[in-house]
Amino acid sequence: MSIDRLVMAFAGTVVLIGLLLSLVHSTYWLFLPAFVGANLLQAAFTRFCPLAIFLKRLGIKSGVAFE
Repeated sequence: MSIDRLVMAFAGTVVLIGLLLSLVHSTYWLFLPAFVGANLLQAAFTRFCPLAIFLKRLGIKSGVAFE
C-alpha cells in the first residue's frame, strides 16, 4: 500500500471517529474532522503532510501525491 492510500485511509478513519465521538460525547469533537479536512485541503496545495513524512521515514513506498 502506498503512502497516498495510507494517508487517505487514516484521514477517513479519524473523520469517522470524530463524528462518532460527537454523537456520543460532545459536539466539540466535530473540531477533529474539521481539522483533518483543513489539513487535507492544505496538503492538496502545498504537498506538505506530516503523516506522509512520517510514513516515508518508516520506509513505506511513495505514491504520486507525496513524493
